Amino acid sequence: MTEEETNMNMIAGVFITIALFFYTFGVIAEKRKGQLNYRHLVLFIIGFICDTLGTGIMFEVSEGFSINFHSISGLLAIILMFLHVIWAVFVLIRKEEQMISNFHKFSFFVWMIWLVPYFSPFFSRLV
Repeated sequence: MTEEETNMNMIAGVFITIALFFYTFGVIAEKRKGQLNYRHLVLFIIGFICDTLGTGIMFEVSEGFSINFHSISGLLAIILMFLHVIWAVFVLIRKEEQMISNFHKFSFFVWMIWLVPYFSPFFSRLV
């Protein structure tokens, strides 16, 4: 790996770690509040954007998509994050109290799935 590729991977890692911070903070804040609100949506959007940027950089460095556990789980996580943001917008527009109060269950599920590709590179190096 060239020095430029190493630097780009580090930048990608920074973006993805920023995504971890915002997404985790959004999920925890939503759970503690007991209902979804627009601040949580903003945190989810920032997390999604940072994760997508970091993943895009990794995609460029690796010169394409490869079929492995990390890539497939990462793609699934980004798709779920996108759906999560869209569903949050829908829930907030509909303003149904039960949907707003129960949204945290979906948030927690998506967050747990998202953690798999975040931590999988650490575990793959241990094996």
